[in-house]
Amino acid sequence: MVIKKRHWALPTVPLVVVLLAATGCVSTPSAPAEPTVAPSTSGARSLARVCAKPAAGPAKAPAGAVTVDPAVVGDLAAKTKKSPPNTTFWLRPGKHRLESDRYAQIIPKKGNTYLGAPGAVLDGRKTNQYAFGGAARDVTVRHLTVQGFVAPQNEGVVNHDSADGWVIEHATIQNNSGAGLMAGARQQVRASCLRGNGQYGMNAYKAGDPLSDLVLEGNEIVGNNTDDWERRRPGCGCTAGVKFWAVNGADVRGNWVHANRGAGLWADTNNNDFRIEDNVLEANDGAALIYETSYNAVIRKNTIRRNNWVVGRKYADRGDNFPFATVYLSESGGEPRIRARTDKIEIYRNVLENNWSGITLWENADRFCNSPANTSSGDCTLLVPDTDRCVQPAIATAPLYADCRWKTQRVDIHHNRFVLDTSVVGCTVECGRMAVLANYGTYPDWTPYPGERVAEAITHKQHNRWHANVYRGPWSFIAHDPSRKLDFGQWQGTPYQQDAGSTFRARDGG
Repeated sequence: MVIKKRHWALPTVPLVVVLLAATGCVSTPSAPAEPTVAPSTSGARSLARVCAKPAAGPAKAPAGAVTVDPAVVGDLAAKTKKSPPNTTFWLRPGKHRLESDRYAQIIPKKGNTYLGAPGAVLDGRKTNQYAFGGAARDVTVRHLTVQGFVAPQNEGVVNHDSADGWVIEHATIQNNSGAGLMAGARQQVRASCLRGNGQYGMNAYKAGDPLSDLVLEGNEIVGNNTDDWERRRPGCGCTAGVKFWAVNGADVRGNWVHANRGAGLWADTNNNDFRIEDNVLEANDGAALIYETSYNAVIRKNTIRRNNWVVGRKYADRGDNFPFATVYLSESGGEPRIRARTDKIEIYRNVLENNWSGITLWENADRFCNSPANTSSGDCTLLVPDTDRCVQPAIATAPLYADCRWKTQRVDIHHNRFVLDTSVVGCTVECGRMAVLANYGTYPDWTPYPGERVAEAITHKQHNRWHANVYRGPWSFIAHDPSRKLDFGQWQGTPYQQDAGSTFRARDGG
């Protein structure tokens, strides 16, 4: 059973504000030439419409496959148990059921393959908790609908035990409680529909073991968090279309991530080496993307539109002045000492259109390893394997930016197009902000990281840079702390010197 501790970023500003907020053989393509202008808006990426048009499975059993009969309750689990590893199972059309015991599930053997015929559904009937579990590696699930399972919070229905090397292709995993899918190392999820699950479409988390080399490609991830966990447990940080925890190496490409009740994609706590590219992220209640206490990523060629309206408006209407972002980097940055395909966070050639605000780079001065304000409790940075280095009083003698804290640094934001039409977004308060800022940290009282110095560092000393972008609409800019609101000229001028080579036109959506 997976039991997750609470992980959450607290953007502590003068009034504390809680932001609600994959191996494949991963090639390393050379970076494309930078465009002289940012990409055009509207329809920049095709949509992975796999929920409406799922690919059909084989109408006949492949040679050597074991046929599974939907009329026999528990037939799939029983035949899996009797068959050797590397067996292929073909599920006939119809609803397949497990025994009525809530813990009944299929326990695959190494190398098993499960193929669904057209119309094959594995249905938990709101009775069974898990569909596929166990530790077997290299299992494949294709052309199968999995629905109606009731996994507990933070647990998952398919690959419940986060076994390694699974391949999920042309599957529909829908209308389950908990997470539709868990992840193990080297897991590949392609051309699948992760829809309407109670908490996550996928929860990439493995107890006691960091994951590596995930691929998430060409999927539709829609309408997840139907159980509205942030309302039931405020501040839990436990929702998203997909949540990643301590994943080292992920390619997230060509997905349509939309209409999730919360964030679209959320990488939380010691993730590293992500490529998030060619996705359409739209109409998610919260941020399109949160990258939190994590390292080294390329975020490029994504279309990001109409996100964060619900969460952004909720807090703005309360009078909070924190720049709630559609792309939110919280204590995350490039770190050359951690091996990855890049040594920075590079955000480029994206289109952000009619979202609630833009990109915020944030660093919580109170958040460091072993601080009581560190909501990733029990976790230290990837640079400090021995957490005893980060306890009082040892940390009190450390340099300001010792390795005990996550830093928002080496973020390069360029050749993006930012479009805002306030009549589309329906703004009644300000909804178009870019920001780089920190809070004035004061907690705990023995902190060695004075907030004023943290704010100065993230703003001026940690190589965070906007340049060569296009802005259309009434954008404003925040630097250092929430009180410093800047116009475009001030943002470009001394001392901030941001957005060199960028163009700005204030007319809405122009």
